[in-house]
Amino acid sequence: MPRIRILPDVLSNKIAAGEIVERPASVVKELVENAIDAESTRIVVEIKGGGRTLIRVSDNGVGMDRDDALLSVERYATSKIYKEKDLFSIATLGFRGEALPSIASVSNMEIVTRAASSEVGAKIIVEGGKIKDVAEIGVPKGTVISVNRLFYNTPARRKYLKTEQTEMGHISDTATRMALAWPGIHFRFLHNDRVLGDWSATQTPLHRIVDVLRKDSESRLYEVDFKDGNVQVQGFVASPDISRTTPQRLYVYVNGRFVRDKVLHHAVMEAYEGHLMKGKFPLVVLFVNLAHDQVDVNVHPTKNSVRFEAPKQVHDTVTRAISESLQRFDRPEWGQTQIGKPTPQPMPYRLSPPHGAVSEPKSELTSRTCSHTPEAAPQLWPEKYFASLRVIGQLHNTYIVCESEDGLVLIDQHAAHERVLFETLKAAYSRSSVATQGLLVPETLELNHREAGILESLLKDLLDMGLEIEPFGGNTYLVKSVPALLAGRPVKTLVAEIVEKAAEIGLASGLHRGVDQCLTIMACHGAIRANQMLADEQMKALLEQLDTLEHASHCPHGRPTYVHQRLRQIEKDFKRIV
Repeated sequence: MPRIRILPDVLSNKIAAGEIVERPASVVKELVENAIDAESTRIVVEIKGGGRTLIRVSDNGVGMDRDDALLSVERYATSKIYKEKDLFSIATLGFRGEALPSIASVSNMEIVTRAASSEVGAKIIVEGGKIKDVAEIGVPKGTVISVNRLFYNTPARRKYLKTEQTEMGHISDTATRMALAWPGIHFRFLHNDRVLGDWSATQTPLHRIVDVLRKDSESRLYEVDFKDGNVQVQGFVASPDISRTTPQRLYVYVNGRFVRDKVLHHAVMEAYEGHLMKGKFPLVVLFVNLAHDQVDVNVHPTKNSVRFEAPKQVHDTVTRAISESLQRFDRPEWGQTQIGKPTPQPMPYRLSPPHGAVSEPKSELTSRTCSHTPEAAPQLWPEKYFASLRVIGQLHNTYIVCESEDGLVLIDQHAAHERVLFETLKAAYSRSSVATQGLLVPETLELNHREAGILESLLKDLLDMGLEIEPFGGNTYLVKSVPALLAGRPVKTLVAEIVEKAAEIGLASGLHRGVDQCLTIMACHGAIRANQMLADEQMKALLEQLDTLEHASHCPHGRPTYVHQRLRQIEKDFKRIV
């Protein structure tokens, strides 16, 4: 008996499905791409049970006649490419000829379609990859593909699907990416008969971006329109003040296709260098267009990766395009404060915590890292070490310059105050006594479906942290009160970062494993900033607060709060001693 055999079509399709159909969101992506390629002007995505029960994509595109519909569920059958050279000049989103048969092999699929040239439509039922029924049917022009019981015949794959909310989060991300890229198409998105998105067609891409992402961001989105040679870069980039802690809001497209590409990611971050703090990511919706034969989109079955013929040119063009847009719309507060021209900023809160918010000073010596180099050994300091320092002034309105008995101490004002606020909030949270301040006018939050689902599950935990947030219908929420220490600080970006962090570390069911991360975000938002002038009494108050903490050497993110240069080393540097 031969050891090498030709696999049956059904098994081959299941193997292909393993490459293409990772989860319900993969099915949505493939079906919507086909609908876009079919020149649709309206696409409806209906989901039930997070995609396990039903995924239905309806469009008003060109449709198919009976014979084409039958061929569409055969492997390697496609209307997108015909010759070998077509592989190197892909101008459509879908093209592999494997999506429909692969999806059909792991589900029950129904295709209802009619071409404009046909008087009647066709209805095809496929179960587990096998055609069960073909019939004529009266339907409008276009195509409706329904995928039921996804992975019903591959229990191992179905077992590894996540919760309904998690899978819907991935589907929502996919729908969002599609809607952003094709503003001229009306997208309607539903889950369990609830409308999650209804984005009318528009000829103004900015309107679609604002409608899908943030209704309050229009004034802080800046247009990019740049061309160098055969590489054109268009889209919108956001002011750094609405940055995020994850790269989830980097929407970068190549010839209309959403991609995750290291070259483009690096180009975007390089353009924002100097505008964003380390660990922050911008909101970007960017479209890179170039000749189809200058980019290979056939790198991966999911088509999320690409390979450029001239990656350096693409990288440099994207960086320059964003940089020039940021320069055109630059605002003084984005950049560094000029030396000799400090910009005093009002302090909307006290630089000392409420009475009893932090622990009382201890009598024993506290170990502190105090060194000029990170590898130096920790030193022991008296309990009132920071208060004993003589404040000389500020360096670049960012570092507090102090004289100690044996040298020079530089304190990072943001990192130090961040540690103070973190310990204050954490102590209050542990006692269930976080002081709050109600907002005279509640802040309105407009979220997408995934963000709203995560926030919904966190409301009780956030209330314990001093953030009172209530649903306000749909994906809208109202922030009614905040921790008193954060009064006067922006609320929307704070909540957005908490939601993103929860999504990143998997806290959809609560924050019990991530309280510190969320308190860190709150402390970061509430802390005094770099480039902020402080009065002498404010600097001294901060030093006194540091003495009340058990862990004053680093901020909650792990950055040092201060560095120490011994006088002896300074004298060596100036050749006063050997």
